Amino acid sequence: MGTLVNNYVFKALENYPYDLEEVMEALNYALSYDEKNTMALTLMGRVHSEKLYKYEEAIVYFKQALAENIHAFEVYIPYINTLLWNEDFKEVDEFIDFALTIKGSDKGVLYLKKAILFEQLKEYKDALTFIKKAKEYAYNTDFMADINIEKDRIKEKMPKKKKVKLSKNKEKKK
Repeated sequence: MGTLVNNYVFKALENYPYDLEEVMEALNYALSYDEKNTMALTLMGRVHSEKLYKYEEAIVYFKQALAENIHAFEVYIPYINTLLWNEDFKEVDEFIDFALTIKGSDKGVLYLKKAILFEQLKEYKDALTFIKKAKEYAYNTDFMADINIEKDRIKEKMPKKKKVKLSKNKEKKK
């Protein structure tokens, strides 16, 4: 039976996000055979959050997957994104802190998501601190480029220091 479930999960993964009708059919079959399959639950959550914008329903699917297996790392990023989109800032902060304690979790991506959380909270200095932490855990060039793009965006949002004229040739920074 495991092979049949996996076949449906693979079919859903292959068709996501291009053929949502096929995705939903395959996921419904997969979950009818194994309602605790973390990949199927995660993809169902992604459909609800990324395509239907039903964040609360998506969160239920993600929580089911995590209850089944806390090491289901495929859940972490879509769950975090959904919490951010739903503006569940306290929950996302707590989940990232928890996820950072799990052996095998992608610490670089988690720190980057923490930076995005603080960016949304308009705490830009803290966001840059977590960008720095993400760089410590970046082990490939593409991810490092993504971090630098995020860093530049955050720096653009930081309030600019205003200069006050004291005299003709002297300026003071505020």
